[in-house]
Amino acid sequence: MEKTDCIFCKIIKGEIPSHKLYEDEFFIAVLDLNPAAYGHTLIISKSHHENLLDLGDTAGANFIKAAQMVARAVIAATEAESFNLIQNNGNFAGQTVFHFHAHIVPRKQIDGLNFSWIAKSAPKGFMLEMTEKITRELNP
Repeated sequence: MEKTDCIFCKIIKGEIPSHKLYEDEFFIAVLDLNPAAYGHTLIISKSHHENLLDLGDTAGANFIKAAQMVARAVIAATEAESFNLIQNNGNFAGQTVFHFHAHIVPRKQIDGLNFSWIAKSAPKGFMLEMTEKITRELNP
């Protein structure tokens, strides 16, 4: 399934040029046009899925394989020391293109990037309450 107004669907169909690095049955990997770091790569599902929850089991399992393969190549090519794998789901999580994709951002000690957050302390009883709620959802 594709969406005619989706930029990633257009990239997959070749309607918008890209710097394609990798392709398999489920995913393509392209350089990000507005990179956070040189070598910043997007892994994009070839079929239109809005987010990770919409991806499906087969494509989901193959995503890990593709991400590992591409990340290793990006790290080697950029001589990075580390990398971030970033995958946003929904507006409030920072997703701006609603077609499943993930970012591989090669990292070096002096790159100046910061993808961290300020950790919060859980109020008394919160951890137990969340454990019970999530466990109920996992085991209805």
